Amino acid sequence: MTTERWPRELRLAKDRRSLHIAFDDGASFDLPAEYLRVTSPSAEVQGHSPAERKTVAGKKNVEIIGVEPVGNYAVKLVFDDLHDTGIYSWSYLYELGAGCEEKWQAYLDELGAKGLSRDPRR
Repeated sequence: MTTERWPRELRLAKDRRSLHIAFDDGASFDLPAEYLRVTSPSAEVQGHSPAERKTVAGKKNVEIIGVEPVGNYAVKLVFDDLHDTGIYSWSYLYELGAGCEEKWQAYLDELGAKGLSRDPRR
Protein backbone atom coordinates (compact mmCIF):
# COMPACT_ATOMS: atom_id res chain seq x y z
CA MET A 1 0.00 0.00 0.00
CA THR A 2 1.42 3.37 -1.05
CA THR A 3 0.93 6.49 1.00
CA GLU A 4 0.15 9.50 -1.14
CA ARG A 5 2.30 12.50 -0.35
CA TRP A 6 1.22 15.94 -1.49
CA PRO A 7 3.40 18.99 -1.98
CA ARG A 8 2.92 21.97 0.31
CA GLU A 9 5.42 24.11 -1.55
CA LEU A 10 7.09 24.03 -4.95
CA ARG A 11 9.60 26.77 -5.71
CA LEU A 12 12.13 27.28 -8.47
CA ALA A 13 15.38 28.88 -7.26
CA LYS A 14 16.18 32.35 -8.61
CA ASP A 15 19.21 30.97 -10.48
CA ARG A 16 16.94 28.26 -11.98
CA ARG A 17 19.43 25.58 -11.00
CA SER A 18 17.28 23.82 -8.39
CA LEU A 19 13.70 23.07 -7.48
CA HIS A 20 12.59 23.12 -3.84
CA ILE A 21 9.70 20.88 -2.91
CA ALA A 22 8.19 20.40 0.54
CA PHE A 23 5.67 17.66 1.25
CA ASP A 24 2.82 17.35 3.72
CA ASP A 25 4.70 14.68 5.72
CA GLY A 26 7.42 17.22 6.59
CA ALA A 27 9.99 16.02 4.05
CA SER A 28 11.55 18.66 1.84
CA PHE A 29 14.13 18.47 -0.91
CA ASP A 30 16.24 20.83 -3.00
CA LEU A 31 16.65 18.98 -6.26
CA PRO A 32 19.35 20.21 -8.66
CA ALA A 33 18.25 20.93 -12.22
CA GLU A 34 20.95 18.65 -13.60
CA TYR A 35 19.72 15.77 -11.45
CA LEU A 36 16.12 16.34 -12.52
CA ARG A 37 17.16 16.52 -16.19
CA VAL A 38 19.19 13.31 -16.21
CA THR A 39 16.49 11.40 -14.30
CA SER A 40 13.63 12.73 -16.41
CA PRO A 41 10.72 10.29 -16.45
CA SER A 42 10.31 10.89 -20.20
CA ALA A 43 10.46 8.07 -22.71
CA GLU A 44 13.35 9.97 -24.33
CA VAL A 45 15.45 9.27 -21.20
CA GLN A 46 13.82 6.21 -19.62
CA GLY A 47 12.93 4.44 -22.84
CA HIS A 48 10.03 2.02 -22.89
CA SER A 49 11.90 -0.62 -20.88
CA PRO A 50 14.93 -0.65 -18.56
CA ALA A 51 17.10 -1.87 -21.46
CA GLU A 52 16.24 1.29 -23.43
CA ARG A 53 17.15 3.76 -20.66
CA LYS A 54 19.66 6.36 -21.81
CA THR A 55 22.54 7.93 -19.92
CA VAL A 56 22.24 11.67 -20.41
CA ALA A 57 25.61 13.42 -20.35
CA GLY A 58 26.70 17.06 -20.62
CA LYS A 59 23.98 18.63 -18.49
CA LYS A 60 26.11 20.16 -15.71
CA ASN A 61 24.93 23.72 -16.47
CA VAL A 62 21.31 23.02 -17.38
CA GLU A 63 18.62 25.30 -15.96
CA ILE A 64 14.89 24.91 -15.46
CA ILE A 65 13.07 27.59 -17.45
CA GLY A 66 9.53 26.47 -16.79
CA VAL A 67 7.40 24.60 -14.26
CA GLU A 68 3.94 23.79 -15.58
CA PRO A 69 1.17 22.06 -13.60
CA VAL A 70 -0.23 18.81 -14.95
CA GLY A 71 -3.62 18.29 -13.35
CA ASN A 72 -3.28 17.99 -9.60
CA TYR A 73 -0.78 15.13 -9.66
CA ALA A 74 2.39 16.37 -11.37
CA VAL A 75 4.45 19.09 -13.03
CA LYS A 76 6.13 19.29 -16.41
CA LEU A 77 9.61 20.78 -16.21
CA VAL A 78 11.04 22.69 -19.14
CA PHE A 79 14.83 22.87 -19.32
CA ASP A 80 16.96 25.37 -21.21
CA ASP A 81 18.13 22.59 -23.54
CA LEU A 82 14.43 22.50 -24.54
CA HIS A 83 13.76 19.07 -23.03
CA ASP A 84 10.15 19.26 -21.87
CA THR A 85 8.58 15.82 -22.23
CA GLY A 86 8.95 14.52 -18.68
CA ILE A 87 5.92 14.54 -16.39
CA TYR A 88 7.19 14.55 -12.79
CA SER A 89 4.50 13.13 -10.52
CA TRP A 90 4.55 14.06 -6.83
CA SER A 91 5.50 10.49 -5.96
CA TYR A 92 8.38 10.52 -8.47
CA LEU A 93 9.69 13.83 -7.10
CA TYR A 94 9.49 12.38 -3.59
CA GLU A 95 11.36 9.27 -4.74
CA LEU A 96 14.05 11.43 -6.37
CA GLY A 97 14.43 13.48 -3.20
CA ALA A 98 14.51 10.57 -0.79
CA GLY A 99 16.98 8.61 -2.91
CA CYS A 100 19.04 11.53 -4.20
CA GLU A 101 22.45 10.46 -2.88
CA GLU A 102 22.21 6.89 -4.14
CA LYS A 103 20.67 7.83 -7.49
CA TRP A 104 23.21 10.59 -8.06
CA GLN A 105 26.13 8.28 -7.28
CA ALA A 106 24.71 5.61 -9.59
CA TYR A 107 24.50 8.25 -12.33
CA LEU A 108 28.10 9.36 -11.77
CA ASP A 109 29.25 5.73 -11.81
CA GLU A 110 27.34 5.14 -15.06
CA LEU A 111 28.92 8.20 -16.68
CA GLY A 112 32.37 6.98 -15.67
CA ALA A 113 31.76 3.45 -16.92
CA LYS A 114 30.65 4.82 -20.30
CA GLY A 115 33.44 7.40 -20.57
CA LEU A 116 30.94 10.27 -20.49
CA SER A 117 31.10 13.63 -18.71
CA ARG A 118 28.75 15.99 -16.91
CA ASP A 119 30.38 18.88 -18.79
CA PRO A 120 28.66 20.13 -21.95
CA ARG A 121 30.28 19.38 -25.29
CA ARG A 122 32.33 22.23 -26.74
